[in-house]
Amino acid sequence: MFQLHIDWWVIVLIVIVVVAVFIFFIGAIVRSQRRRPATGKEGLVGKVALAHTVLDPTGMVYVEGELWTAISEAGKIEVGEEVIVTKIEGLKLRVTRKKQGGEK
Repeated sequence: MFQLHIDWWVIVLIVIVVVAVFIFFIGAIVRSQRRRPATGKEGLVGKVALAHTVLDPTGMVYVEGELWTAISEAGKIEVGEEVIVTKIEGLKLRVTRKKQGGEK
């Protein structure tokens, strides 16, 4: 009969490689599930928008190539000011004024 002899170190090496590959793939899957949505309206939260009309408190902003109705949470915002999208309510964005370099 044919007898197969495999060294123990070959078996250990194969087991280590297989376990490492499984750990890598499971880690990648978990990271992808925790990531924020990058598309759709949910992906707009945290994006910088440009005031297209005066927001007092409602107006229009330009974000990601689209015009959206927005409600200012930070008082009156003039045309051309940058704002940050903080929340989405239906088809309206809640925005706040973007802090400039020295402001807190």
